[in-house]
Amino acid sequence: MSIGQTFLGLLEATPRHGYDIKRLYDERFGHARPVAYGQVYATLSRLLRGGLVEVESVEPGEGPERKRYAITEAGVTDVAQWLARAEKPEPYLQSTLYTKVVLALLTGRPAADVLDVQRAEHLRMMRELTRRKRDGDLAEQLICDHALFHLEADLRWLELTAARLDELAAAVRS
Repeated sequence: MSIGQTFLGLLEATPRHGYDIKRLYDERFGHARPVAYGQVYATLSRLLRGGLVEVESVEPGEGPERKRYAITEAGVTDVAQWLARAEKPEPYLQSTLYTKVVLALLTGRPAADVLDVQRAEHLRMMRELTRRKRDGDLAEQLICDHALFHLEADLRWLELTAARLDELAAAVRS
């Protein structure tokens, strides 16, 4: 997810302070990984330099001045273009897990154990997401469904790979 475009989208409704952006981001998108304050202000600085946001007002406070950020027309255009673009599907599991399986085979370790450990972790995560889905609002349910569908696809890959380990081992050794 692009944090910059997400911040722009959050600013499109109304100008906000950095801490308001963080709070709203964490509520809507940061369940598993809340954004750090440093990242919020670094991102806002980058958006400011790029002309995508502007400082609408500066208010004195107990500590540092509080800036209220507003999206610019260029920022609105940027968000619209970002929303209209398809995201590139990423085969994220292959890069790490496939590497582990092949390395296990190359080093004489039991690759089936690598797959079993991963399968157990996927099932644990699926149970956690199912609990979150049951207890959550509609947004949380949709987020959990998305993750669950990806985990189900990963499990299918784990099963297929386990069934083809002998064939993979022969290919890796040749």
